[in-house]
Amino acid sequence: MSIQLTPLTDPDYRPFSRRIAWLAADAAGNPVGSAFLRLHSRDSLAHLADLEITVHPAERRRGVGSQLLYAAVAAAREQHAQLVVAEIGADSPAYEFLVRHGFTIGLTLIYSRLDLRTVVAPVPPPAGYRLASWAGVVPDELLQTFTDARTAMDDAPTGAISYGADSWDTARTRQAADAVARRGEHLMTVAALDESTGEIVAFTELVVPEDGKSDAQNYGTAVRPAHRGHGLARWIKTEQIRWAQSRFPDLAGVLTDTVDTNEPMRRVNAALGYIPTHTNHRCILDLTPAQPPRP
Repeated sequence: MSIQLTPLTDPDYRPFSRRIAWLAADAAGNPVGSAFLRLHSRDSLAHLADLEITVHPAERRRGVGSQLLYAAVAAAREQHAQLVVAEIGADSPAYEFLVRHGFTIGLTLIYSRLDLRTVVAPVPPPAGYRLASWAGVVPDELLQTFTDARTAMDDAPTGAISYGADSWDTARTRQAADAVARRGEHLMTVAALDESTGEIVAFTELVVPEDGKSDAQNYGTAVRPAHRGHGLARWIKTEQIRWAQSRFPDLAGVLTDTVDTNEPMRRVNAALGYIPTHTNHRCILDLTPAQPPRP
């Protein structure tokens, strides 16, 4: 099958990343597939390139995906990326495609959903902690301690994928919340503070669609290492769910994803009523060896 690849300028340009793209067309000029490669400018992620490939179902197994992959991998090398990352359903034929081309599993994510018709009972506050919650940008008096608490994510399981140290400052904390607001969505944050120091030691973030309907997305939950084992994650996630149910009565559910090896968080989610929906593999192709993907 004769395929023509056309490089495209992708308008999806973000403060710390950009995408390059290709459109695949047949001999008659009909689009049959596309590929997007996200490149990161933040130092901790500059070695990674995130790949998405889509081929029209009627055109699969004709070499379209392979040609798109070769173009994307070549571009990743030119941009000095060391690892190409592609997330795909564990049971998807596309997973077999990636394996044939030399990809391996970097980590596995379990996606789950909580039906907000579920009655979530309140959890007694763990001794020595108090709750804080806010919508949108964090209040000024909590800005620095909330930014500092982001380090609780540093030891999150990442499998065989190194994401490096994710540096946060107060400007980035504000910028992240502003980005959600610009999309018209609602950011809801619940945090636990150590009563003896006033510092935030745990937090969980939820992003709700603009219309307050369909499903919200959990953006992350973290507890600082010295404060783990006290039930803080379940406490703050419970309060967040109950707040969302009260503020957005038409909200249908909450979505989350958890690395399969993160047993503590999986237990918390199960106790709250989350039901696994599907499993994805985040597959990786190591570009360190000077080898192309396998044909």
